[in-house]
Amino acid sequence: MTVTIYHNPECGTSRNTLAMIRASGEEPVVIEYLKHPPSRERLLELAKSIGVPVRGLMREKGTPYSEMKLGDATLSDDELVAAILAKPILLQRPIVETPKGTKICRPSEGVFDLLDRPVASFTKEDGEIVTRA
Repeated sequence: MTVTIYHNPECGTSRNTLAMIRASGEEPVVIEYLKHPPSRERLLELAKSIGVPVRGLMREKGTPYSEMKLGDATLSDDELVAAILAKPILLQRPIVETPKGTKICRPSEGVFDLLDRPVASFTKEDGEIVTRA
């Protein structure tokens, strides 16, 4: 099974998600999207695969979202994609793709549904123990 994670190593949720994938026995393709942002076409594919509008791919907290006035409901998908391409930090994280689906794994235990052999339980960096439902 191919697992791909759009990862930000500075993000605890992203680090936990990556660790959960590896604990399941998978070694994912890790795309550090701040260094290697997805293309316009790829962003549109991700939104469609996840089942969200382009705006659903955007992160507000800790980003220039407000300064760039991206909350303006009149902005087109093309304008929102252009903003993500210009400032990749705007991309929600982590995004995980597997043959079972694609999703934004916030919280990180959302990745359990995407794995063939998810671990029964996992201890996050902050000590929280999460279990598979």
